[in-house]
Amino acid sequence: TVQVAESGGDLVQAGGSLRLSCAHSELVYNKFCMGWFRQSPGKEREGVAFITYDGSTTYADAVKGRFAIQKDSAKNALYLQMNTLQPTDTAMYYCAADACWRFTRWWPSGFSNDAYWGQGTQVTVSA
Repeated sequence: TVQVAESGGDLVQAGGSLRLSCAHSELVYNKFCMGWFRQSPGKEREGVAFITYDGSTTYADAVKGRFAIQKDSAKNALYLQMNTLQPTDTAMYYCAADACWRFTRWWPSGFSNDAYWGQGTQVTVSA
């Protein structure tokens, strides 16, 4: 079992920046992928970005060039730097972990019963 907990959500103005953090328990299996997902009211949860065990990154088209995913394996932490935020980025943001061989099969869907999910952190961007 991997425990995951997000933090850093806040209310920001359009054009602003925010950094989300995800603290997770030690990944005993060394080929995990970790990703950020978001869910807006009335919409399904969707993939935002993910990073593989060897550092390769993938982004949703909507956030390319504005968001950056990073990990610090020594600190068991995952981050999402969000710049030039827009009201359309308003959502509950979730962190998830899963073995890469399985993660890449269900990405960018936000649904997986096999992944380890956090409780989410709210990001609200005002116009």
